[in-house]
Amino acid sequence: MKIISFNANGIRSAANKGFLDWFHEQDADVLCLQETKAQEAQLTDPMFRPDGHHCFYRDAITKKGYSGVAIYSRREPDEVRTALGWAPFDDEGRYIEARYGNLSVVSFYIPSGSSGELRQGFKYEVMDWLKPILDAWLASGRDYVLCGDWNIVRSARDIKNWKSNQKNSGCLPVERAWLSGQIGADGGSDGTAGRDGGWVDAYRALHPEGEDYTWWSNRGAARANDVGWRIDYQLVTPALAKRLKACSIAREPRFSDHAPFTVEFDGGLTG
Repeated sequence: MKIISFNANGIRSAANKGFLDWFHEQDADVLCLQETKAQEAQLTDPMFRPDGHHCFYRDAITKKGYSGVAIYSRREPDEVRTALGWAPFDDEGRYIEARYGNLSVVSFYIPSGSSGELRQGFKYEVMDWLKPILDAWLASGRDYVLCGDWNIVRSARDIKNWKSNQKNSGCLPVERAWLSGQIGADGGSDGTAGRDGGWVDAYRALHPEGEDYTWWSNRGAARANDVGWRIDYQLVTPALAKRLKACSIAREPRFSDHAPFTVEFDGGLTG
């Protein structure tokens, strides 16, 4: 089983840069997209149905050209869900879930707070609201893969300029504590205690000492100098963590300010 998570920063833009050609070569089972920045009606070109994949979208209805998530799946899911029950989050197109037997694959786009206090406040609201949902999923007995752009780093190993970003959204102590507080103790946090039986950070489980990034600012030569942040994750339930095989971050070619993050699992979509 191979799952790719990618913040496209506009799926049409990424496609024009060759992303869908690259995706075709990956032989992936599921692609989780974030920030599609399009309405489904704008994606009727066959290029947006790559290699016969089943494609599902949750667009933002708050404004066009904003946010949006999608799942491309080689196998048709048993069920697709696109709402968690809170309109301020759902209406921005930030969640979609495909179900295959006892496995759920989720594409998440957690808000950024970098534009100012209003959006940072919304981000905190989302964090508080989402926690019991994540807890319920963890206790449900289902296998979950939570893909997406979480807009939060976990530790100094996940960001190039650790000290200078301590007061910036995405690296704030309360954000880091929230994210790592959902995850089992894996040595990958800033010292925040993990939780027994918590979510497993697939990258950190496979690369305990890794210092790789998935997003780089468009300012300066951040990407060329690898001045980045690791904010794109695949978090998996503990039972599924036993199937983790390999992962990779495709820094090149450049399709977006984010890089596609791929995780490979032993076994197929349902085991």
